[in-house]
Amino acid sequence: MTHDRNNHDDHAAEQDGPGDVLARLRAMQAGDVPVTGGRTLAYVYDSGLEEVDRVGREAVAAYAGSNGLDPTAFPSLLAMENELVGFTCDLLDAPEGTVGTVTSGGTESVLLAVQGARDSRPDVDRPRMVLPSTAHPAFHKAAHYFGVEVVTVAVGADFRARPAATAAAIDDRTVLVVASAPSYAHGVVDPVGRIAAAAAARGVRCHVDACIGGWVLPYAARLGRDVPPWTFAVPGVTSISVDLHKYAYAPKGTSVLLHRDAALRRPQYFTSARWPGYTMLNSTMQSTRSGGPLAGAWAVVRQVGDAGYLDLTRTLLGAVDRLAEGIGAIEGLHVVASPDASLVALGTDGSCDVFTLTDAMTRAGWLVQPQLSYDAMPPTLHLSPSAATAPHVEELLTDLADAVLAARRAGAVAVDPGVADLVRALDPAALSDDDFDGLLAAAGMDAAAGGDLPESMAEVNALLDLASPALREALLGRFLERLQQPVRAVASTPVHPPR
Repeated sequence: MTHDRNNHDDHAAEQDGPGDVLARLRAMQAGDVPVTGGRTLAYVYDSGLEEVDRVGREAVAAYAGSNGLDPTAFPSLLAMENELVGFTCDLLDAPEGTVGTVTSGGTESVLLAVQGARDSRPDVDRPRMVLPSTAHPAFHKAAHYFGVEVVTVAVGADFRARPAATAAAIDDRTVLVVASAPSYAHGVVDPVGRIAAAAAARGVRCHVDACIGGWVLPYAARLGRDVPPWTFAVPGVTSISVDLHKYAYAPKGTSVLLHRDAALRRPQYFTSARWPGYTMLNSTMQSTRSGGPLAGAWAVVRQVGDAGYLDLTRTLLGAVDRLAEGIGAIEGLHVVASPDASLVALGTDGSCDVFTLTDAMTRAGWLVQPQLSYDAMPPTLHLSPSAATAPHVEELLTDLADAVLAARRAGAVAVDPGVADLVRALDPAALSDDDFDGLLAAAGMDAAAGGDLPESMAEVNALLDLASPALREALLGRFLERLQQPVRAVASTPVHPPR
């Protein structure tokens, strides 16, 4: 078969050159929230150190084409992984014999912790795990993927897991008990000692989710802070997850999953020789995985070092202290729980509205994260400051006080009673496209355009706040479905053009 030269040349003329591609990337990125500068208080974590960012980026680029599938082919990746795991072991009071794996992020670490716990107990027909109601949704995702039943235990008035209730929920089918250090929503550390002891008494694994706090709390303790015990120094803790792309300030995405001994990690490994190709051997859920994130994390951890992380944590916690103090001084606001690490959740009184407050902060140039009501917990505003936020704390507090005044003037968001009745009546399992389009229209969003976000999100969040958790899941799933649609070329050359 011959190739049509004219078609090929026309298609080539439509292709972007390297300079055009990079210019287009920069133009598209201009619409994203900034990843540096300390004003993005969710999703990204910024050390504020340009040299650290540069080293991380260059390491990622240098190893972008390498493959972690085979450590014998890329021994440098294995060396970097072992060093990162060793650094993490030292940080988390790990005893001799502790082992670990670098994963793609906190969710993968959690998935592997749950999968390993399930597969360590083949004698259990319908395995269960016990979670506080504040545990990260990654555990529910793991339950969904791996067929593990979730037993949820309500937290106390202090938003911490209740050890006695947790112990009472453990039974013969329980394969894992979970605690957070800290919980994401409220920033408090669960009573890990008593929870781990309850798990150990029943011969059950205990995983500590320290994805957000694992690189902060050890340094906080060294700085003299009162940190509840949560590391491997606590008897009964069998595994811990800690993310490097959060407060280790490494490029995304890397996390470390530690197990107290090799036998606990062993069920996590997957091997298969049941085909005529190479024997597959995986330590994580991925097979092929770029060495870029691992190299970036290794480079940043080496660049910053132990002393550097102590200084960054000192700066971060100073900013958190000032934030908590300043929020408490703003009429209408309060800190929901005294932060154990770096996360701050704030609540409002009846004089202003969390969702209107969020919009006002967005207009002032801050990305903050509204958290919807859950069970008996009212909506809150979530802040994840990083070291780079410290120089801007006073500006943040000023803008927050102004936002409260603006929210008071605007008043609380009121959902139309008819729309509210519709939301309460909807069955998440039977949600139709017409139902979804109607709710988009009620929230001021264009269904035909795939649900483009309105300038103000307060009405959308208020509507979601009325919905049950199951309906929120269904609605946001449909919204993501609308967003993820292919962009097809207007004209393209067929893979096999005619003769």
